[in-house]
Amino acid sequence: MSKTTTSAPEGQEKGPEKGPEKGHDADQDLGAAGSQLSTAPREEAPHLPALGVLGWIRWFWRQLTSMRVALLLLLLLSLAAIPGSLIPQTGIDATKVEDFREQHSTLAPLYDKLGLFNVYSSVWFSAIYILLFLSLIGCIVPRTWQFVGQLRGRPPAAPRRLTRLPAHTTWRTEAKPEEVRRAALEIVKQRRFRAHVAGDAVAAEKGYLREVGNLAFHIALIVLLIAFGWGQLFKSEGNKLIVEGDGFANILSQYDDFKSGSLFHNDDLEPFSFDLENFTGTYETSGPNKGTPRTYQAELTYSEGAYGEERRTTVKVNEPLEIGDAKVYLVSHGYAPVVTVRDGKGKVVYQDAVPLLPLDGNVTSSGVVKVMDGYKDARGKSEQLGFNLFFLPTYGGGTMLSQFPALVNPMLAVSAYHGDLGVNSGIPQSVYQLDKTHLQEFKNDKGELLKKQLKPGDTLTLPNGAGSITFEREVREWAGFQVVQEPGGIWALAGAVIAILGLSGSLFIQRRRVWVRATEGPDGVTVVEMAGLGRSESAKLPEELGELAAILYEKAPGAPDADDPSESPVPAEGSDHK
Repeated sequence: MSKTTTSAPEGQEKGPEKGPEKGHDADQDLGAAGSQLSTAPREEAPHLPALGVLGWIRWFWRQLTSMRVALLLLLLLSLAAIPGSLIPQTGIDATKVEDFREQHSTLAPLYDKLGLFNVYSSVWFSAIYILLFLSLIGCIVPRTWQFVGQLRGRPPAAPRRLTRLPAHTTWRTEAKPEEVRRAALEIVKQRRFRAHVAGDAVAAEKGYLREVGNLAFHIALIVLLIAFGWGQLFKSEGNKLIVEGDGFANILSQYDDFKSGSLFHNDDLEPFSFDLENFTGTYETSGPNKGTPRTYQAELTYSEGAYGEERRTTVKVNEPLEIGDAKVYLVSHGYAPVVTVRDGKGKVVYQDAVPLLPLDGNVTSSGVVKVMDGYKDARGKSEQLGFNLFFLPTYGGGTMLSQFPALVNPMLAVSAYHGDLGVNSGIPQSVYQLDKTHLQEFKNDKGELLKKQLKPGDTLTLPNGAGSITFEREVREWAGFQVVQEPGGIWALAGAVIAILGLSGSLFIQRRRVWVRATEGPDGVTVVEMAGLGRSESAKLPEELGELAAILYEKAPGAPDADDPSESPVPAEGSDHK
């Protein structure tokens, strides 16, 4: 009959009391058995450094590379990024920064001193970033070296008292100790434990991927920091609105707006060009999703380099055109009605497709026409013209809002001005707005602003022989593209994936050790002891130990107890029984 025991909580186990020295030795023995289950740096008691510069440097380095400080720096970096999302940033939108300065004359100088308009390139943000980088390196390098040493070594020998471990079992068997150890070694290796025979016991260990996951997670954080830093320094991002039939070359002067990292150079732009052949947009015509895009794509003809072969491609939302390190995203869409402006003698002084900016989901749009050169009024005086345009792709006959985003019933509302557009003042101005400071309204018969709703083919005639503006029957479409170059994007993605996998491994993989001791008892019967120890308390460890014990028990079954009359007793030493 076998005798099996499960552990009681430590401090409640049965047995003779140990003296102070023996108890201390047992605790040390147990500590050695559980040593190096983790490569986390040990927290030492705080102490003042030795006098001198070298002592202070060592003390500072120990504090910087502690896990406590690394977590604190990570929290500080998160908090430091908050102002960058709440306060306008010069590198993202300089116009909003200037508006903020005008509206907050007291706060703006303080923000300038603190670098809050350039958070991500400020000295204090960079200091936190670099310190976190150094702290992670200081944590990872010794842990990696220690873990490599563990892989090259063997699991530690069994403690003298396996019954002190949280999970243990024991029984007696008639099998020889060597046979039990041999069977135990075979069983644990089949379960993918690293195992060897150490003295009178088999020592086995499993779950190394937990520490691999820990190290991978921390290394991935470093990769992410490097990738983000590299991307911020060398990135570029520009936007371009292109009307059907027009093209774009990837040079700085072609962009409508452009921003880049501090180490970016114009020569870093990928050499390519493309033409927008056609934009296709279809929309849901009924139901709760009416007006939602079904098809939203741009057909391009592009070439790489100065003399590259022309190719055709289709760019969709989240399906960019990739050329080298550059990605061309489709980000917006609108309409560009073709208008013709004539002077009083009928001479065409302006004819073009005018891109208008959408104001809502049904593409109600607005914009302007600026006739800057070539126009003369009825008296032959050179002057400039300005027209406000308000476009509805689907006019419903009531409110001045489009009823559907597609071109179903287009209508163009026009109001007219003349005078000085202010384009020669040297002050930058938007191509989508009129500066009416030096402009005068054209008046109708009632003395009001001259305006009219035009259908395709209609004309608005200016008073006193000043000319006319015609809404041609052609309405082109335009597409907005964003060209992005982020050299660290792939590394950042790889780091994020590795970090997730590493964190998953460190959370769900349990590192544990199992020992099987087989020794000959005083009565000549082999005593088998099995015990397990995990890095942290795990409900699976007793279950796993129970499974291993059950398999080993089949190969080394329990021996009958000497005091059980129903079983054949083990012969006493010196008996003639055979």
